[in-house]
Amino acid sequence: MPFAIRIHRTGGPETMCWEELAVGDPAPGEARIRHHAVGLNYIDIYHRTGLYPLPLPSGLGLEAAGVVEALGAGVDGLRVGDRVAYAGGPVGAYSQVRRIAADRLLKLPEAIAFETGAAMMLQGLTAAYLLRRTYRVQAGDTVLIHAVAGGVGLIACQWAKALGATVIGTASTVAKADVARAHGCDHVIDYGRDNVAERVRALTGGEGVAVVYDGVGKDTFAGSLDSLRTCGMLVSFGNASGPVPPFDPLLLSQKGSLFLTRPTLMHYTAKRADLAALGADLFAVVASGLVKVEINQTYALSEVAAAHRDLEARKHTGSTILLP
Repeated sequence: MPFAIRIHRTGGPETMCWEELAVGDPAPGEARIRHHAVGLNYIDIYHRTGLYPLPLPSGLGLEAAGVVEALGAGVDGLRVGDRVAYAGGPVGAYSQVRRIAADRLLKLPEAIAFETGAAMMLQGLTAAYLLRRTYRVQAGDTVLIHAVAGGVGLIACQWAKALGATVIGTASTVAKADVARAHGCDHVIDYGRDNVAERVRALTGGEGVAVVYDGVGKDTFAGSLDSLRTCGMLVSFGNASGPVPPFDPLLLSQKGSLFLTRPTLMHYTAKRADLAALGADLFAVVASGLVKVEINQTYALSEVAAAHRDLEARKHTGSTILLP
């Protein structure tokens, strides 16, 4: 039988177990996929720790790329042997083989390797909806991207530059700042040393940015609000430093009639047509070379505990993949 990572309780990386798991034949509307590469994302840690609760026992992981092994009844548009990739629920990507609803799968272009597909799907589709749906970046905009050297950050940085924006990023180390600049980031702020909002105001002539993309959460929330121009938008899409504490919405008015949204990829891709459209946008920008997906860390899937420890310690840049 194939193996998968499972958790029977929430907690630290040690809670993840490498177990045999019967997969079986796909039900109607499903496909059985043999994974060639699996993606690693911070939301996996939220699931493992219980910040985002899952029914237990449970698998983990939300993205992978592989080959269709079998199809259930009623599946159109796919054939056995097709190269596919996916991102989003339900969890279970940390596995050698799995069954999944066929309408969640996107055909992976031949020009994009399995490893790249697995590395980019969740982060790339996240960047796609952030930049093209939540706040539609236009040429001439100035945007702030927190953790710009991370997986979502590097993709979003390159994509925003391709759209004609000026990109200000934050990073926690000199090495990460260098990575960001190498991928087109115009200005990088050390958020452990500098006052982010003050630096943003200085860089924008006191105006502030049109939008802040903030996947860090608690540690950066106040500075993100203070970095926005009047009627600017804060897109809070992650909690790497912990969840944002409650606050009075009147604060948004006091700081310039600001907009705040807390989006998720799952809502932006709930409809098949929306998923396909975002996927087409992502595949096009990657295939064109305007966005390069940097796979800077690779681990065996069975050694995923080490990957989680390194990710929590902020040792990663770019994307990370797990090999089944």
